[in-house]
Amino acid sequence: MPVRPIVLYDDPLLRQKSRRVRHVTPDLQELVDDMVETMRAADGLGLSAIQIGVPERVIVVQLPENEDNPNVGELYIVVNPELARQSRAMEDGIEGCLSIPGLVGEVPRHRAVTVKGLDSQGRAVRIKAQDLLARALQHEIDHCDGILFIDHIDDPEKIWAVPEGQEETAEASQRAPGGVAAPGLLV
Repeated sequence: MPVRPIVLYDDPLLRQKSRRVRHVTPDLQELVDDMVETMRAADGLGLSAIQIGVPERVIVVQLPENEDNPNVGELYIVVNPELARQSRAMEDGIEGCLSIPGLVGEVPRHRAVTVKGLDSQGRAVRIKAQDLLARALQHEIDHCDGILFIDHIDDPEKIWAVPEGQEETAEASQRAPGGVAAPGLLV
């Protein structure tokens, strides 16, 4: 289970739509294992296969242990993830991305979602999520569609730089103290 390099924001691969996984194979399990190791090594809470250079619809999400949430520590693996339902209620929250180190932004997301797909064994899964888990699932599904969190931000004041590697801290505090707006990075 090697840690794979993470594809960064300037790579056009991140703007491609990922293809559906047609067959569950041992190679898929190897991909998932590598994704989990890579996510954990980077201190992330989610990762999409495209972020390690594999344009397939596979995501992994694991909420950090320090969160006050009933889903803390549970590992979610979804192959061919789709949003089956989403709440009308939207909520702004701070997001960062392993593929965009050094930036965070305030992103509107559905407060609750239901995601359906397959697990790494090919069994159907349905995840009802809210709050941080819902946000993380939406963020990773966006990666499968070639969308980055910065695409949801229309106000330059809602994106700012943080010291690289401290994106998680900024997300937790909801705004990095002394954060610098980065208006030229909106795409």
